[in-house]
Amino acid sequence: MIRLKSLTLRRGTKVLLDQAELTLHPGQKVGVVGANGAGKSSFFALLRGELHADAGDLLLPPRLVIGHVAQETPALTRSALDYTLDGDAELRALQQQLATVADDGVRHGELLARLEAIDGYSAPARAAKLLAGLGFAETQMQQPVSSFSGGWRMRLNLAQALMCRSDLLLLDEPTNHLDLETVVWLEGWLRSYQGTLLVISHDRDFLDATIGAILHVENGRLALYTGDYGDFEAQRAERLGQQQQAFEKQQREIAHLESFITRFKAKASKAKQAQSRVKALERMERIAAAHVDTPFTFAFREPESSPNPLLRLEHGEAGYAAGQPLLHQLNLSLEKQARLGLLGVNGAGKSTLIKTLQGELQLLSGQRVEGKGLKIGYFAQHQLEHLRLDESPLWHLQKLDPQTREQEHRNFLGGFDFHGEMATAPVAPFSGGEKARLALALLIWQRPNLLLLDEPTNHLDIEMRQALTRALTDFEGALIVVSHDRHLLRATVDDFWLIEAGRVRPFDGDLDDYGRYSQEKRLESARAELPAASGEALDRKAQKRAEAQARQQLAVLRKPIEQQLAAVEKKMTPLSHEQAGLTEQLAGTQIYAPECKAALQAALKRAAELKTELDALEETWLTLQAQLDELGS
Repeated sequence: MIRLKSLTLRRGTKVLLDQAELTLHPGQKVGVVGANGAGKSSFFALLRGELHADAGDLLLPPRLVIGHVAQETPALTRSALDYTLDGDAELRALQQQLATVADDGVRHGELLARLEAIDGYSAPARAAKLLAGLGFAETQMQQPVSSFSGGWRMRLNLAQALMCRSDLLLLDEPTNHLDLETVVWLEGWLRSYQGTLLVISHDRDFLDATIGAILHVENGRLALYTGDYGDFEAQRAERLGQQQQAFEKQQREIAHLESFITRFKAKASKAKQAQSRVKALERMERIAAAHVDTPFTFAFREPESSPNPLLRLEHGEAGYAAGQPLLHQLNLSLEKQARLGLLGVNGAGKSTLIKTLQGELQLLSGQRVEGKGLKIGYFAQHQLEHLRLDESPLWHLQKLDPQTREQEHRNFLGGFDFHGEMATAPVAPFSGGEKARLALALLIWQRPNLLLLDEPTNHLDIEMRQALTRALTDFEGALIVVSHDRHLLRATVDDFWLIEAGRVRPFDGDLDDYGRYSQEKRLESARAELPAASGEALDRKAQKRAEAQARQQLAVLRKPIEQQLAAVEKKMTPLSHEQAGLTEQLAGTQIYAPECKAALQAALKRAAELKTELDALEETWLTLQAQLDELGS
């Protein structure tokens, strides 16, 4: 059990946690949410022992093993597989000790027994399985860490954290460098994780798929809510409503006391009573007015024109080097109402297509034909590098449009939470999320009729993601999005294009269909990578290994669905029993007696509630069972 008791944590003069109380139980899976800067990452640093409480207590179980994702990856010459194995510290310690005690038979035997107990002999296979799940090909596993780009090194750090046989796993924005296929795989892995999980994420679909509670960090307090992110929103809204009612009631009481004191404090006969009310006011624990932080209020400006089609690619080939196209036979026409999401694994060419449509990347062959009046709004993470760090948000907007009044610019920037001095402050010290908001603000001001968004939600918190989703939903132009944020995709796009094997084609299905499709493709790739024996046939041993691996991977895909099915059935059982009892009660005559009117109304109401709950659970059960049937056995 992990406990915080009246814990206060400061960074400099800022109070991040103020007499916080929290209890986490073994095996609990919790999403940690809150505004950027609220203290989520500092809370993780506290748990890891990198920060210490200024007051109060943090109680951790003895010998607690904590897994977390390192933020830096040295340019090592060791292989990706060895680097992943380093995540199991006890395994590495045992291997070192075994190398030094070869002459001590007893000690050597003890170490071998311990190696067996921690399943050390299968560790390389488990590490390879993790790397495969995170998108590494078999050949990449033997490549040195130094050969990988920054995003792939972050995947290696994640693999190392998952390799750790931890009691507590801390993940801070684990999906930021992952594609959609890998996010789906990670969800399955985390659902089967046996320890306590704390994950900071602004991806609500990812949270809903992996956690059972939400820990909200706000104003120095920690509040734990049971359920998924939607449950948290509902419970928080109810709590805020109750808090506001209590606040208003207290304000009326305060006004009454202050009125009495004002009227009678100078009157001798009432002075004692007035003084007692003064003391009552002093002792009163004040209730704060309830409020929800919604600093973002913006919308896309109406495009000045809307040619149709907006843009065409004819017989196009796209890539970065002549003679080596990444995308072939691009024959695409973008209509003015197109709302498209791009699907495909990392490296398939999603960003290449976006850059080609934008014009940043010239076609290697073929034609790019723009409609008259085309105005593209392009957002990608490298756009942040084009911001002038020594200048302010207001300067950037005035540079774009010097004719508009400063107050109008300030009002617009306020919609992105750049108020007051922040609107005129240099961009340099801004966080990644603040720079991303500014880049979006500048894009929106230009009134584009075609939006090209490449991972627009990285660095954005949930509030800003929701505001962006609402704005994109109302956007009147065409839209193409690359994102691993499924909530954003579901809410804003109508159709999907799949980029695969160098071709772009419509994908017939939704995101759930694509999740199943991508995992099936991974399974096929794993089978294809197994070595062939002499001639064209597989060696019998290799074939058995292939079949076992296929069964294992199928079991990995089935396990989270089976767990969800079991959970649904567990919920349905008591509800079904209760429904049967109510049905029997309503079939009798006693409950219809005049004196049982209240009991009858309550029974009928509960019967209706049970039917709604059971219908919903049954629908979920049928959906999950259909998914299992599709996977087969």
